Amino acid sequence: MDKLTKEQRRKNMQAIKSKGTKIEVALSKALWSKGYRYRKNNRTVLGTPDLTFKKFKIAVFVDSEFWHGKDWKENKNKIKSNQEFWYNKIEANIKRDKKVNKELKKQGWKVLRFWGKEIEKHLEQCVLKIITVYKSNSKRFLI
Repeated sequence: MDKLTKEQRRKNMQAIKSKGTKIEVALSKALWSKGYRYRKNNRTVLGTPDLTFKKFKIAVFVDSEFWHGKDWKENKNKIKSNQEFWYNKIEANIKRDKKVNKELKKQGWKVLRFWGKEIEKHLEQCVLKIITVYKSNSKRFLI
């Protein structure tokens, strides 16, 4: 049973953003301040990555733990209301993420995925990982 009324739940769900989230903004600002330029939510790339470095074929996704099913096998039992809907929704997201990763890699893209909490707790490490991939991919284009 849901702890919130239908109207409260509706209002909460409407407030959830798909782009421009705090974690996405934190990551993008950190990269921008270091001089790295990117495209946000590039719809020309499969899966609409949160950040893309198109010239070097790098796609960065910022995934929230709930919507993308982090530790899904353990956490799925925490959902108490509307289980069938949420199970289908989150499992479809997981499946789609895997399909997007596979297809982008087949097209020669480097795919980086970060969990929201990972960015919140270890922003600098996430930025360094992106920079490392950026530098290694940019060397391929110098030849």
